[in-house]
Amino acid sequence: MAQSPAVSVIIPAHNEAETIVPCLKALLASKGELEAQVLVVANGCSDDTVAQAQRLAGEHEERGWSLEVHNLTEGGKTGALNAGDAATLGPVRVYLDADVVVSPPLLAQLIDALSIDAPAYGSGTLHLAPPKTATTRAYARIYAQVPFMTTGVQGAGLFAVNAAGRARWDDWPEIISDDIYARLMFATSERHKVAADYYWPLVEGWDALVRVRRRQDLGVQEIAARFPELLGNDDKPPFPKADQLKLALRDPCGFAVYAGVALATKLRRSTAWERGR
Repeated sequence: MAQSPAVSVIIPAHNEAETIVPCLKALLASKGELEAQVLVVANGCSDDTVAQAQRLAGEHEERGWSLEVHNLTEGGKTGALNAGDAATLGPVRVYLDADVVVSPPLLAQLIDALSIDAPAYGSGTLHLAPPKTATTRAYARIYAQVPFMTTGVQGAGLFAVNAAGRARWDDWPEIISDDIYARLMFATSERHKVAADYYWPLVEGWDALVRVRRRQDLGVQEIAARFPELLGNDDKPPFPKADQLKLALRDPCGFAVYAGVALATKLRRSTAWERGR
């Protein structure tokens, strides 16, 4: 790369052999004459995530981008995030899940939005990727309509910060919900949502949905317990009972699955790692 990149994209990857190539190819399809540093940080992989990512080194070189594939022996997203940050060169950092697909305008729009002196956080317009199973399709129909998904800057699966914003914390703490932690480092007025789309998949099937929903709840509880000072930046809107009833009447099957997952979450105890969906 002839000059410093405009953006560094950090992609933690744990056993993502099936998704890392589509993720990287979508990045390569980004519009604009921009310089990018892409850092795939494989961590504790037992599949061929590393080899799959390295396959695309030539395509990155042809575009004038750099692709660095780091292979950490220990698993854990926190370690991967810190390793990626240590190698970052760009003033804008994009943190991207390895199973997320970005639209071509997204990188350029994030760079434009975050190329300011003041601390800033950004993300794109989130869409749920088409589910494969009937259970997840039903769940997704309701989840796509909850207030968190229809308002504000979600940052689930993809968020970005500029240099002044990233300076607000040192290393990533050992924490369940890195996306919530990062978002709550910024006031609502400091969060920027760009128009470009990205596609974020839910996990498939009842058991996986319950495990992941449980992990999400634990992540929220952990933030409140360990970093209560961040809660002042929480703008998550309420989900009134009246609105829930309207959704239930419009889509009783979908709402039954969504509510059933929420109930099962409260009854199941698990802290095992799952995708943060």
